[in-house]
Amino acid sequence: MLLGEVPKERADAARNRLKVLSAAARLFRERGVNGVSMDAVAAEAGVGKGTLFRRFGDKSGLAAALLDERERELQEALLSGPPPLGPGAPAAERLSAFVDAYLDYLLDHLDLVRLSETASPGARYRIGAYRFWRLHAAILLAEIRPGCDADPLAHALLAPLAAEHMTALAGEYGEARAREAVRALVLGGVG
Repeated sequence: MLLGEVPKERADAARNRLKVLSAAARLFRERGVNGVSMDAVAAEAGVGKGTLFRRFGDKSGLAAALLDERERELQEALLSGPPPLGPGAPAAERLSAFVDAYLDYLLDHLDLVRLSETASPGARYRIGAYRFWRLHAAILLAEIRPGCDADPLAHALLAPLAAEHMTALAGEYGEARAREAVRALVLGGVG
């Protein structure tokens, strides 16, 4: 194997991974994230509990694996998609488009994102996708406000987009009002 080459997944491991992800997605959709145990996922997928725990660790690891493809799609759109989400639009328009796209992603997968972000103290900030979102926001903020301290400002900008926060807002005010409140707060002072 060459340096940097990713090892190939064994065919049986790949089949099991797909069976587990399919079973988990179906069960989470039908019963909700809190209503599904790892035992139930293993049984539904037809794999042993050991296989499930070795591959995903716990339910938050399973949630992260289910979110991975959606996160990659959004990242790809930010890097090379059409403007304003992708390159080619002014930074303020790109930041607004990012917030809207992130809210779509977050609200569509709120329980899974919440599980992945709250698995342990500080989990949100260790997730690779969060680091990507923060860097993207910091780059745009530095362009919008030259000379600003963009890194902590990006963290502050992303704080209202935390799944725990959105769960509380959407639960109390509904998704539409929660979305508008977060957009107003996050984007109100950026331009």
